[in-house]
Amino acid sequence: MHKKSRILLVEDEESLARGLEFNLTEEGYRVTRASDGKKAIDVYESRNFDLVILDIMLPYCDGFEVARRIRVKSPQMPILMLTARTRLQDRVKGLEIGVDDYMTKPFHLRELLLRVRGMLKRKMWYQASTKTKPAYRFGANEIRFDDLTARAGDRMIRLTPHEAMVLKYLIDHKGKVVSRKELLENVWQIFSDVETRTVDNFIVRLRKYFERDPAKPIFIRSIRSAGYIFRE
Repeated sequence: MHKKSRILLVEDEESLARGLEFNLTEEGYRVTRASDGKKAIDVYESRNFDLVILDIMLPYCDGFEVARRIRVKSPQMPILMLTARTRLQDRVKGLEIGVDDYMTKPFHLRELLLRVRGMLKRKMWYQASTKTKPAYRFGANEIRFDDLTARAGDRMIRLTPHEAMVLKYLIDHKGKVVSRKELLENVWQIFSDVETRTVDNFIVRLRKYFERDPAKPIFIRSIRSAGYIFRE
C-alpha cells in the first residue's frame, strides 16, 4: 500500500533528520529532505509528494507557514507535524491550518511509522471514495470533497482534511449510526477510546458550518450513548 510513496521530510536537526530518513527508506518510502522552511517550499512546489513530515521550528520560515503554502497547492496533502512544543495554542493553530496529525518530541520511531502508514491509508481511502462523486449537496449546503471547499447558504468555507473526512464518512453511511470509535478508527486510525472528545469537537465545528441552528441539528444528529447519524 505504501511502497514507493514519496515523503518530504522537513527537519533542521541533522541527526534526527538522518535517522528518520534512514528508517523511512528502510520501510520502502522515497524520502526527500529539506533543512529549512524556504527550501521546503521550493522543493514541494517542484516535485510531487504523498505525505509531508514537518517540524515547527525551522530557519527562514516556520512549519506553520510551510503548511499554509502546502495547503494552497494541495488541500488533501497529509501533513504530520513534529514539535518540541506542548502548548495547546500550537495544536489549535495547526488544526486551523489543516495539519493532519502531531507528534511531540521526543517520540517513539515505531509510533511515527504507524502514523505515517495510517495517514497514507486514509489518503487512499479518501481519494478513492471521492473520485466518482467529488461533490455532495444537502439542504442549502454543497461540499466539494476534491478541493475541500464548501458552501453553506451564501457562506464559503474551507474545510480541513479531517473535517472533510469525517463528513464524508458520515455521508457514506447515511441513515446508519456511526460510533465515535468507528470514526476514530477509520478517519484518524486511532484504535482507542481515550480520544473520543476529538470526534465531538469536529462534529461541533461541522454543525456550526452546515446547520441552521447548531444546537438543534437536522443533518448531523447525536444518538445518545451510540454516536452520530447523518440524515437529510
